Amino acid sequence: MEDAAVSPVLVLTGTYNHNMDSKGRINFPAKLRDQLGKSFVISRSLTQHCLMVHPVENWRDLERQLLSAKGPRAEMMSRRLFSSATEVTPDQQGRILIPAALRKFADLDTEDGIVIAGVGRKVEIWRESAWNALNLASEEEDDTELLNDFSL
Repeated sequence: MEDAAVSPVLVLTGTYNHNMDSKGRINFPAKLRDQLGKSFVISRSLTQHCLMVHPVENWRDLERQLLSAKGPRAEMMSRRLFSSATEVTPDQQGRILIPAALRKFADLDTEDGIVIAGVGRKVEIWRESAWNALNLASEEEDDTELLNDFSL
């Protein structure tokens, strides 16, 4: 009996530094655009002050999971996530427009740089100073136990 074909898992990687223009547009890295597809979904993060970018297919899976969840916590998560989500398509120059509400949530502006980071199944968009602070704080943590869990 032959093994069933295993669908490759999309893993988004890399860190890219960009600037946002006065209209709220950022140049989205070509490598990530190629991986994410023609359009993708941007929403607020539920755990950090950054934005999440999902391939449309992964977003649809997340929608199904949230819509099948019950209770007040699921309702709150759905409210936060769905109300902030927008599907975007890069323009001819590879730029995407970040809606004003999402720029405000992640504290993105034209003065500080923007970091676009592939973090596995999604991409995160950060204000550069917040990204740097997060990484500085994480460097001070002892990851020995975590590394042992993953045999790294």
